[in-house]
Amino acid sequence: MSTIKQITGTSIIQAFQELRANKLRTFLSLLGITIGIFCIISVLTVLDSLKNYIQKDMATLGSDVVYVGRWPWMDDGGEYKWWEYFRRPSMTPAEVKAVQSQVPDVSVATLCLSTNRMTVKYDDMELSSIVGYAVLPEFDKVQSIEVANGRYLSTSELDGGNYAVVLGYAVYRNLFPGSVDPLGKKVTFMGRKFTVVGVMKFAGQNMAGFDYDNAVIFPYYAATSLIDVHSLEHDPFLAIKAAEGKNIDEVKYEVEGVLRKIRKVRPGQANNFALNQLSQVSERLNDIFATIDVVGWLIGGLSLLVGAFGIANIMFVTVKERTKIIGLKKAIGAKRQSILMEFLLEAVVLSLIGGIVGIFVVILISFLLTFLFEFEVVLSFFNFFIGIFVSIIVGILAGIIPAISASRLDPVVAIRSN
Repeated sequence: MSTIKQITGTSIIQAFQELRANKLRTFLSLLGITIGIFCIISVLTVLDSLKNYIQKDMATLGSDVVYVGRWPWMDDGGEYKWWEYFRRPSMTPAEVKAVQSQVPDVSVATLCLSTNRMTVKYDDMELSSIVGYAVLPEFDKVQSIEVANGRYLSTSELDGGNYAVVLGYAVYRNLFPGSVDPLGKKVTFMGRKFTVVGVMKFAGQNMAGFDYDNAVIFPYYAATSLIDVHSLEHDPFLAIKAAEGKNIDEVKYEVEGVLRKIRKVRPGQANNFALNQLSQVSERLNDIFATIDVVGWLIGGLSLLVGAFGIANIMFVTVKERTKIIGLKKAIGAKRQSILMEFLLEAVVLSLIGGIVGIFVVILISFLLTFLFEFEVVLSFFNFFIGIFVSIIVGILAGIIPAISASRLDPVVAIRSN
């Protein structure tokens, strides 16, 4: 055990001596390892952070929710047949009531009409490209809508089509600068004045495409009196949440049956509506992530290969420079295994130095991304371990041949060498 500690300590000291003695050569050789580990670990870190973000988003939006509308979120593996989809009839409140009454495993069924590029005004202030969500009751039970000031729309306001509105965080900040209390104030859009009853908390855009910060939420029946909600420009959709403990796939099947019956879709005919789930998006994203992962490993692998050749070159030069020392060590009784271990450990230490630098750069960039984009990027312990493990493997592969050649030197020939 003491011999192993001594060899390890000597190898580490010699590795750092090599760094000091040949700074430029060693730096250029280790640069490949640093870049390779950086490419691999940065890709793994960003992808893991994205996956965690998606999982949190799905937990917020609800993995037990089915969104039914005219347009499917994903193609079926072929061409996206938009020319068929736009001819489909839009969803209606009658279909919401049918699902509520005929599907017992549903806890919430509601409807939302999304209208884009709205202009919202208050006094001299005017905002464009605002999203309007015209909703029926219980929409806030499907989506995670939190109110920071005031309240959410009441059931009587939603059923009665009152001109009441809840403002998104960004809409409020831009329409009412200087922390003016917006409650009770009237904002104008769609040619009518709506009374502000609440302001939502900052939320950010989620993976389902909802952007509540730059949006307003108001009653669906208020929208029906102002615009043609069944035109191609608008696309009302149902949001259906399964009851607790119920299988979402079974609920989806039952909802499909009810809607086919209401819409008089004949057996054998394709649905004239689309059933969407967040799992579809996450599955497609996982496929994309897997591809990016492979690309990261390929780029990193090429850099590691270059780095491995660089370390092997350093070790061959080191063996040549220490030939006499190796001969003296063997002459006084050093075993071949000790010589081999000494040079192999030195190669591993050099590779680890390059790998640790690459991991350190990943950590710095993670902090920077988290600070600049408010997107949490965290290097996990598992990815850190992968970086260290890959560095060790590269060091072993790069140093094994020089170490074997050093251990096989004849002591007499080595001592006489110039």
